[in-house]
Amino acid sequence: MSIQVSRLTKVFGAQRAVSEASFTVREGEIVGFLGPNGAGKSTTMKMITGFLPPAAGTVLVNGRNVAEDPRAVKQSIGYLGEHNPLYLDMYVHEYLSFVAGLYHIPSSTRRGRVSDMISLCGLQLEQSKKIGSLSKGYRQRIGLAQALIHDPSVLVLDEPTSGLDPNQLVEIRKLIKTVSANKTVLFSSHILQEVEALCERVIVIHRGNIVADDRLENLTRSSGPAVMVEFTSSVDENLLGQIEGVTKVILLSDNKYRLTATTDIRPAVMRFAAERQLPLVGLTQEENSLEAVFRQLTQAEANEA
Repeated sequence: MSIQVSRLTKVFGAQRAVSEASFTVREGEIVGFLGPNGAGKSTTMKMITGFLPPAAGTVLVNGRNVAEDPRAVKQSIGYLGEHNPLYLDMYVHEYLSFVAGLYHIPSSTRRGRVSDMISLCGLQLEQSKKIGSLSKGYRQRIGLAQALIHDPSVLVLDEPTSGLDPNQLVEIRKLIKTVSANKTVLFSSHILQEVEALCERVIVIHRGNIVADDRLENLTRSSGPAVMVEFTSSVDENLLGQIEGVTKVILLSDNKYRLTATTDIRPAVMRFAAERQLPLVGLTQEENSLEAVFRQLTQAEANEA
């Protein structure tokens, strides 16, 4: 396994940010790491990369314990943080040469390595510009270049496409796909289409707990068909739960509900409404998708709290 996380826990004061999280990322996998804001994604990634010490639990990267051998672990990880900290007054090639020096890349090969990263990340026309003058898309490219410059076997990318326009999204997605061909990647994003395009497996964290860990196709297949139903007034959730085939009822707003089922329940819902003289405002079948799974896993717990 490239990454092994076992019962990882982090506490900030009274807040338990990550609670006994356990998962593995196998060599060569691209795994999507999902969760709402404040779910514990970035905190977990910082513990994996050695930027934060855990309160409990262990992390192994390529068999090395992050707490016991942090220098060796950081040498094998390329990390792009959520906010992509860069020295804005430095020139692109100057910054990448500086980062290469931090990783002790010999001066005899450093210039060639910087040149390779500039070419790989599409920075040829920008390499002699100051980083502060570049767009968000190019800054993300620089962030990827610095994460790759020491040729790590593991990449940890925290929201690498955040804040990009549609054209930049496509460019960065292609770049990540290219550079991850022979690497293990843990990749977080709020853009679920990006995860669907890049990842075969997904881990979902919510309120510090791992609530799902499976191949994308298995998650979407197991979520079950669902309908969105809206009435003109509120309806007893217990009554909705008694509709034949319904397995779960989630209140979305005052009069709107999401009904998970084992079969297509639209006819049964219409009969339910007609028998009780409940005017329907809307009734739509929801396609099985990562978005539906994500909402089901996170909204369900939010409504149960």
